[in-house]
Amino acid sequence: MSDRWYSKAVVYCLDIDTFADSDGDGCGDIRGLIGRLDYLSRLGINCLWLNPIHPSPGKDDGYDVSDFYNVDPRFGTLGDFAELLHQAANRGIKVIIDLVVNHTSDQHPWFQSARSSPDSPYRDWFVWSETEPADRNQGMVFPGEQDETWSYDRTAKLWYYHRFYKFQPDLNINNPEVREEIKKICAFWLQLGVAGFRMDAVPFIIEQTEPGNPSSPMDFDFLSELRQHVQWRKGDAVLLAEANVEPDSLPRFFGDEGGSGNRIHMLFDFMLNAKLVLALAREDAESVIDALRDTPKLPDGGQWATFLRNHDEIDLSRLTAEQRKDVVGKFGPEDHMQLYGRGIRRRLAPMLGNDRRHLELAYALQFSLRGTPVLRYGEEIGMGEDLSQDGRYAIRTPMQWNNLPNGGFSTADPKDVIRPVISGGDFGYETLNATLQRHDPKSLWSWFERMIRTLREAPEVGSGSCTHVDVPAPRGILVHRADAETGTMLFVHNLGTEAGEVDLSSLAGEADFPNDVLADQEYPELGEFDKVRVEGHGYRWIRMRRTA
Repeated sequence: MSDRWYSKAVVYCLDIDTFADSDGDGCGDIRGLIGRLDYLSRLGINCLWLNPIHPSPGKDDGYDVSDFYNVDPRFGTLGDFAELLHQAANRGIKVIIDLVVNHTSDQHPWFQSARSSPDSPYRDWFVWSETEPADRNQGMVFPGEQDETWSYDRTAKLWYYHRFYKFQPDLNINNPEVREEIKKICAFWLQLGVAGFRMDAVPFIIEQTEPGNPSSPMDFDFLSELRQHVQWRKGDAVLLAEANVEPDSLPRFFGDEGGSGNRIHMLFDFMLNAKLVLALAREDAESVIDALRDTPKLPDGGQWATFLRNHDEIDLSRLTAEQRKDVVGKFGPEDHMQLYGRGIRRRLAPMLGNDRRHLELAYALQFSLRGTPVLRYGEEIGMGEDLSQDGRYAIRTPMQWNNLPNGGFSTADPKDVIRPVISGGDFGYETLNATLQRHDPKSLWSWFERMIRTLREAPEVGSGSCTHVDVPAPRGILVHRADAETGTMLFVHNLGTEAGEVDLSSLAGEADFPNDVLADQEYPELGEFDKVRVEGHGYRWIRMRRTA
């Protein structure tokens, strides 16, 4: 993989602490992850995204960082991390890490110094107000768990800003020293060998906070600075950003007003994610068609990252009230399945009733849409959630490797494991685990392996265009195509439960030797394309022509 390697990647996201424990202390670690790299390689993963790896008090699952230049000792050492990068590279796997620089932990030495004295060299590294800001109770990211975005510090005798929890004071992006420090952090990890960063909460990183102004301006120029700095240090490094904002502002995260792609390389497509989940709930393709039609034009080199389930709740805030009602009613009807009044804290398999055909359809659709697919750990075996856990921890349970105690995640006493492994029922480790599925050629894991291998043979998906094919079709059937210099792929997905046919004869002249390269079952020859059939919750990936 070369300069735009990310357009051909399959990204696998995991938390080190819940993936594999090598020393039996109940917490996953880097050595445990190294021992599972062959598993990831066989699955077809070529990019690993690690959630926060830095030392932290652990009040927000590692997103409250207390040292940006080290690895949490629970996970191992910098030496262990360097070995992980080496071993991953041996298997053709690149590694990106979370860059959480909107804020620090309130235990970070920078903040402790800043609050201690007005003469501290770090005082202006954070955002302060001498008087109580008028917007103190506005803009909370975690409504219901967070009451304010400004808190009073008795030591500093000032109000400090925190877009997230009060133990996460925001860094002051207007301070040139802070900007240089963020660049230094990036340079450090790039020098160690990471392939790039998933940037957490990017709109808040570039927010030029003004006390009393709930709509403070954004400094997009910092993204240009950071992109230039990162690429000077490592030419093929990638910045993958989380920016859940209005669609018309998305192009500004990719590049400047002149159309240059000089900012973020990749953005998570939150709007497509919400519309995908809506389509699955309604068994209607229209919302996906809308999302494809409304996608803003990206500058050269810009790339979307697609996902169905990530490490947080499914965010439905971009849907209308009626659309949210339909999704919640279908996939999260009970209060304890919901979070922050805007999302659902469940994994996809239980949301879809553990219906294998429905799961395959959902992921076949995600992986065939434009952009780079991102897969959350455990989704490849259809793991469930533990709704007895608080908040987002419901979908952050330990990986289920086999039917040994603790699902093979750890040899520790169960009471010492970081979080309980799901046990019993349809999603318990006793009957649902990676070992059983790897030995079963008909398992969901084996299907993922085949699907990812097929995706490797269709570079049009990652780097080509993605266009809805507007032909008369039952409401549950979506037809779209991907075109690039390498050829053309055609995709037919049926979100409904009833079989249907579409007339694609208008495309027959574009086909050389058309054939199904991936399908939910064996279908008759395509013939004249006038009766392309697809079963309920079925899918067909059709190779139309290949030019390279």
